[in-house]
Amino acid sequence: MSERPSTPLLDTVPTPQALRKVKPEQLRQVADELRAEMISAVSVTGGHLGAGLGVVELTVALHYVFNTPEDVLIWDVGHQAYPHKILTGRRDRIRTLRQGKGLSGFTRRGESEFDPFGAAHSSTSISAALGFAMANKLAGKPGKAIAVIGDGAMSAGMAYEAMNNAEAAGERLIVILNDNDMSIAPPVGGLSAYLAWLVSSKPFLSLREVVKRLARHLPRPLHEAAKRGEEYARGMAMGGTLFEQLGFYYVGPIDGHNLDHLIPVLENVRDAAEGPCLIHVVTKKGKGYAPAESAADKYHGVQKFDVISGVQAKAPPGPPAYQNVFAQQLVKEAEADDRVVAITAAMPSGTGLDKFQKAFPDRTFDVGIAEQHAVTFAAGLAAQGMKPFCAIYSTFLQRAYDQVVHDVAIQNLPVRFAMDRAGLVGADGATHAGSFDIAYLATLPNMVVMAAADEAELTHMVHTMTAYDDGPSAVRYPRGNGTGIGIPETPQLLEIGKGRMVREGKAVAILSLGTRLEEALKAADQLDAMGLSTSVADLRFAKPLDEALIRRLLTTHDVAITVEEGAVGGFGAHVLTLASDEGLIDAGLKLRTLRLPDRFQDHDKPELQYAEAGLDAESMVATVRAALQRNSPVGLGIAG
Repeated sequence: MSERPSTPLLDTVPTPQALRKVKPEQLRQVADELRAEMISAVSVTGGHLGAGLGVVELTVALHYVFNTPEDVLIWDVGHQAYPHKILTGRRDRIRTLRQGKGLSGFTRRGESEFDPFGAAHSSTSISAALGFAMANKLAGKPGKAIAVIGDGAMSAGMAYEAMNNAEAAGERLIVILNDNDMSIAPPVGGLSAYLAWLVSSKPFLSLREVVKRLARHLPRPLHEAAKRGEEYARGMAMGGTLFEQLGFYYVGPIDGHNLDHLIPVLENVRDAAEGPCLIHVVTKKGKGYAPAESAADKYHGVQKFDVISGVQAKAPPGPPAYQNVFAQQLVKEAEADDRVVAITAAMPSGTGLDKFQKAFPDRTFDVGIAEQHAVTFAAGLAAQGMKPFCAIYSTFLQRAYDQVVHDVAIQNLPVRFAMDRAGLVGADGATHAGSFDIAYLATLPNMVVMAAADEAELTHMVHTMTAYDDGPSAVRYPRGNGTGIGIPETPQLLEIGKGRMVREGKAVAILSLGTRLEEALKAADQLDAMGLSTSVADLRFAKPLDEALIRRLLTTHDVAITVEEGAVGGFGAHVLTLASDEGLIDAGLKLRTLRLPDRFQDHDKPELQYAEAGLDAESMVATVRAALQRNSPVGLGIAG
C-alpha cells in the first residue's frame, strides 16, 4: 500500500456529497480513517463496536455509489450505523453517542435526513425499504431503496414476508445481505468477484432478458426447463437459488472489505433495470481492530476501553446482575425438575441462559430472532407437560403479543415468561425500554404478572413460577445489578397474588411494584422526618392484585401513591379500578399513581431517566405533599 498523504481525507468528506468527489483510489484511505475514528469514538462512549467495524467499507461504498439521501439507505437494527453517522454530517457529535441529549445508538428519523427510518429492533429493514420503493414508484419519483440486513436478522420470518412481497417494487429495491457470522456461502477471491460483476452487468442482464423472451416462444415444457436450468445454474455457481425463488436477482457472494470488488457491483446494480436485487456481501465483525477480531463476541457491545490494549473499563465489584440471578436459580430448578426447559430468541448471554445452556445443553433452545416462534414453541412444550421458561427482553416480547394472547393465554398454558430489561434501560433509549409489559400482560385473563423488587425477590419468583402450573406467568426485572440484599439459599414459594408489608406507618401508604422499592423506602424516610408516618408495601403481583392488602392500605391512610416502572395502563390503573369498584374514591380517597410518562423518553443514565419520569424518592415526596395540600389545605400541618 502506498504511503498516505499527511492530510486526513476524512476531514474533507463531512457528507456523502463530498465523498462522491473523492477519487476511487482514495476510498481505501477514507475507509481506514473512518475505522480509526469509530474506534476512537466508541472507546470514549462505549456502545456497539464489532458490527460497525464490519461494515466500514460497505458504508463508504454505498454512500459513494448511491445518491443518498434521495436514494434511501436503511440499516437493519442499527448496531452497525456508527460509520454511517460519521459520514453523514454527525462526526462532530459522534462522541456524544448514547449519552444524555447526544446521538442515538441507532438510526433515528429526527436526527438526520440520512436516517430515513428509525431502527433498533431486528429484521424490519426490507419491509421498510419496500415501502419507500413502492411510494416512489407510485409517485413517479426517482430514488432507490437499499436495505442492509445481517444474516442473523434473516432468521426472522418478517424478512421473508417482505421479500415474498417485493417483486412489485422492481429495480427500485436493493437488499444487501451482510453475511458476517454464519457464512451462507464464502467468497472465493477474484473468481467470485468477477462472477458477481458479470451477472450484475448490463450486457449479461440484457442477454438474460433476450434469452427469456426467446424461451417464451418455446413449447411450455421447454420454456420451463430453460427457466429452471438458468436459475439452478446460477444457484450452483452463486448460492442464490433461495432468493431467486423469492423473486430477487441474486448477486454474490463478494468480499465486503474489498472496495475494488464492491464499487463495480454496486454501480451495476444501481444502473440495472432487472427487478429487486439481493447482493450477498461477506464481512467480518470487528474487522480491522485486533482485540475485536479475536474476541468471542467480536466486541458486539462494549464499555469504554483503551484503544491500544482493547481492555474495557470494568465496573467496580458489586451485586450480581439480575440476568445472572435468574439463570442461577433456573439452573437449580432444572436440577430438581427435568421438565424445566429454557428458550431464548438469539440472546443467550443477554438473558443469562448461556449459563443454563452449559448445564443443560439438551434443554436449552436458541430459536434465533424469532420471538413469535419462541412463544408458540413454548406453548407446545407446555401443552405436552414441560415447564418452559421463555426468556425474552420485555421490549422484544412485544413482537410476539398475538402469540402470548392466542397461543398461551386463551389456552391457559403454563408458559413462564422471564422479562429482562423491564423498565428504563439507559443508553439504548426508547426502542429498548421495557415500558409496556405490565399494561399488555396484566390485561390478559389467566395471566400472573410479578415484578421483582430485588435479587432475593427474583429468586423467590423463579422458584414460584416453576411450581405454578395453573396457567401462564411472567416475572419482570431490570437491566443491571441487584441491590446487594443477597440471594437466599432456600427460596420461598410465594402465594400467588399476595404482597408484603415492608414498613408500617399511619398517614401515607406507598404501594410499590418492582425495583422502585428502594426509592420508596428513601421517600418514606423523608416523609417520616416531616412528621408523616409512612407505610411501604411491595405488592409483588400486578396480577392478580392483593386486593385485601390494597383495601386495607387505602382505607387506613390519609394519602396513598402507587409506584411502578411501567407505562400508564399498568399497576396503578388496576389499583384505581379496584378503588373505583369498591367505592373508595367516592369516600374521598387521596390516591395518586406514579408511572412512566406518556411519551418515549430519550436515552440517558437510568437514574436520570427515572428522575425525569418522576419515579425517584424526591418525586414521591412531592406527590404526597401536593395531594395533601390539594385535598386538605390544613391537613396534617403541611406547609406550601
